[in-house]
Amino acid sequence: MRTKKITNYKTTILAICVLSLATLSGCATQGNKDPLEGLNRGVYKFNDVTDRAIIKPVAIAYKTITPSPIRTGFNNFFTNLGSLTTVLNDILQLKLADAFTDAGRFVINSTFGIAGFIDVAGKDNIRYHKEDFGQTLGFWGVGNGPYLVLPLLGPSSFRDTTGLVFDIVTSDPITYPHNIGQVRLSNQLRAAQFLDKRTELLTASDLVDEASLDPYAFTRDAYLQKRASLVQDGQASEELNKDDYEDIDAEIAIDPANADTPAK
Repeated sequence: MRTKKITNYKTTILAICVLSLATLSGCATQGNKDPLEGLNRGVYKFNDVTDRAIIKPVAIAYKTITPSPIRTGFNNFFTNLGSLTTVLNDILQLKLADAFTDAGRFVINSTFGIAGFIDVAGKDNIRYHKEDFGQTLGFWGVGNGPYLVLPLLGPSSFRDTTGLVFDIVTSDPITYPHNIGQVRLSNQLRAAQFLDKRTELLTASDLVDEASLDPYAFTRDAYLQKRASLVQDGQASEELNKDDYEDIDAEIAIDPANADTPAK
């Protein structure tokens, strides 16, 4: 009976994913990547207040009292668990060589690395890839859809939220204890994973607050640019930089006075 309920639950979640995906193409235009900005800013404010009051202090305390090797070990553990999601999405994107490498990395770290707490594969210079179903949808041409800020989880989009739900249901090992009735263990692992990720982002969040007059807009634009780069395996950033330099060169060619040194 429990297995049947779990199957029905997964079917419902996947159906929601499909319905969400069906609305992606019509929800946002190229000229308005953030049509839900009013709602998003409200959620962003809630996240910011919650983070400053509770989550960030806990992350700082964890970083302060926990020795660096232990923090690194837990980070390696959760990264290794994420390899299963990466392998599945490697296959869905037809990146079979990467799937083989990432599966081998998972096996090595899960055995010789003591359940992933030691990144043995990294010490052997085996490259780490990170793929998720949001990237897979982008790989096959699905657009971002509207930008979306999720409570506590932060920046996302309709496409990436759909991908997140799909990954949690299908390939996230932290979901497995929940499926067999170990709800408390699953929740504990999820909380520890969340704390590990927040601790990892402590420096980055401080830089955003210090460097930007509008942290919300800065975070949104940085997120969308990063996701575009990940979908294209880094090519988006290279093309953006190339276009920027080409524009500067063209401007200098038209008006040499724009150059840093006088034209000869």
